[in-house]
Amino acid sequence: MPKKDRSSAKGFVEEMRAVAMKLHTRDQAKDGEKEPDSPPVAKWEPSLQGYLRFLVDSKLVYDTLETIVRKASHPWYAEFRNTGLERSEKLAKDLEWFKEQGHVIPEPSSSGISYACYLEELSEKDPQAFICHFYNVYFAHTAGGRIIGKKVAEKILSKKELEFYKWDGDLSQLLQNVRDKLNQVASSWSREEKNHCLEETEKSFKFSGEILRLIVS
Repeated sequence: MPKKDRSSAKGFVEEMRAVAMKLHTRDQAKDGEKEPDSPPVAKWEPSLQGYLRFLVDSKLVYDTLETIVRKASHPWYAEFRNTGLERSEKLAKDLEWFKEQGHVIPEPSSSGISYACYLEELSEKDPQAFICHFYNVYFAHTAGGRIIGKKVAEKILSKKELEFYKWDGDLSQLLQNVRDKLNQVASSWSREEKNHCLEETEKSFKFSGEILRLIVS
């Protein structure tokens, strides 16, 4: 199919994006990477407690991803150190702010813990599948994640913009740099390994979707 060939010409990231887009519900399927499996954001009724749970679980997931990349049990994980997309420190600042406002910061929920454990396990034994999660977690947050953050801030935070939704430098350039690195890493994979990575997309949506739904819990 010519469509496949075009994706390959643009590099593997385009294939990952295409698979992710297919999994989006119809009302989200506009251009760009979106947060997985969520109701139309406009209809959300977020609770502060639920949102804190979402932020805590998100921090656990980013902590895990960033630790895996730092340790680099597979040499090419090291390519993804200091990309500028890291969220862990930003989330630490946000949770500190909530604490200063007198809110109790919850412990991570089973959704966050099971995703973190799964990522650790994958990173050791299945690097292609791990890269699928790495891509989907970071890229979805820069697109759909920001829209959700804005809506939640309007509804329950008097429009305060959290650090979680701020990047140092030009975000589109940071994303492009990571796309280039992903394409470079995947260029050494066999077609079978690439397909294996793509097949993991659904699982990454399932885990992320569970954490996302904490916002309205």
